[in-house]
Amino acid sequence: MHTFLFNNSKRSRLIRACLLATLGCLSSTWALAQSAPAATGSTNQAPTYLRDILPIIMGKCSRCHNEEQARFVYNWLDYRSVFADRWEIRRRVWDSWKGTYFKEPMPIANSPESFALTDEERLMIRNWVSEGAVRGVAPPPGAPKSKAEKIELGRRLFTSICAACHQPTGQGLPNVFPPLAGSDLLNADKNRAIKIVINGRQGELIVNGRKFNNSMPKLPLGDDDIANALTFVYNSFGNAGLEVTPEEVKFLRTQPPDPEGQKAIPQKSAFE
Repeated sequence: MHTFLFNNSKRSRLIRACLLATLGCLSSTWALAQSAPAATGSTNQAPTYLRDILPIIMGKCSRCHNEEQARFVYNWLDYRSVFADRWEIRRRVWDSWKGTYFKEPMPIANSPESFALTDEERLMIRNWVSEGAVRGVAPPPGAPKSKAEKIELGRRLFTSICAACHQPTGQGLPNVFPPLAGSDLLNADKNRAIKIVINGRQGELIVNGRKFNNSMPKLPLGDDDIANALTFVYNSFGNAGLEVTPEEVKFLRTQPPDPEGQKAIPQKSAFE
């Protein structure tokens, strides 16, 4: 009898332990299930202007829709302007492209930007307008990065923003957009290159012996973004391998822009 009670008591403790362990596993599984939608939802958030749409506009729309051209067309680098024109943007970028709106689609057909704008980016713009055209919050600047990390981040920026004009190969377009590949102007003066990206540029310039006369808009890029993009360019396309730091960009923001149409190269580079 005592043996039976002892064994029964032992069995009860074992069953109790198993039940507690099972409940603990179920509790953990439930907690993970509850947190999973939030984790996966972070990649399916409603698009916002600063996080999702502005990079597309900088890369695919800013040659026309910028501060300098605001007398003729809307400046979509400014949130208030793009919000006011949001439904027309949706019609031109999505409806016209799908053949359900009578006006010409944007970007202009057969332009570099039109070829560069992807189906996913068009859908992103459509969804942004349809879901309220929220401004959102700009991604915070990151911690100090190695040169290799800057190059990778800069590559992504270049692909999404710069390649529409300067082309994925950095060769530019003859008589339209100057090349970045082996560029004597770029490699001769790093500070000048930084200031051009900060301030934009208009007027004639000579790159690798060829004349170009077009405009580069002033893009709302942060110090980290400019440093990363230029570090990528300097370490690609046969360029000088220089590194640009956010501190350099921050300082040059306080300096006056270079005169428009400046042709003189202050120092010789190995590419001349």
